[in-house]
Amino acid sequence: MVSSPLFPLPEDLSEMRSHLEAAYPNEGCGLILEGPTPGRFQIRPMRNVYDRYHERDPERFPRTSRTAYLFDPKEWMEVSEKAEAEGATVRCIFHSHGDVGAYFSAEDQAMAAPDGEPLFPELVYLVVAVDAGKVTGGKLFLWNGQTFQEHPAWV
Repeated sequence: MVSSPLFPLPEDLSEMRSHLEAAYPNEGCGLILEGPTPGRFQIRPMRNVYDRYHERDPERFPRTSRTAYLFDPKEWMEVSEKAEAEGATVRCIFHSHGDVGAYFSAEDQAMAAPDGEPLFPELVYLVVAVDAGKVTGGKLFLWNGQTFQEHPAWV
């Protein structure tokens, strides 16, 4: 269960947990959608395609999926279009950190807010710690108008 006074998330996160644990030691990633009925959530695991981009252009994509994630642009578009057609909204982007804890890294911030401006200021970011292959905790990060502010979460 994830709990936050600022942003309620689904009580059942077993699908997310399983996805992130299966991705270990690499970063797993995905989305949480809400709607069309408020309070009705859907977990949507996404493929981490960072390694594919790293192989093609290691200068622009210097990391690997061990320490970075990137949604497949085609998959992102398909999920976004389907959500819109169904009246759902992407509410949260989640990803895991293997064996280093749940924190919003400099890379996470750069991806979420290139040039200091968030791509999706209304979204919540959930970073989940996966230690030795098991989810051990998480933290939510919300844009407060100037930066991403950390809020504890229990995953």
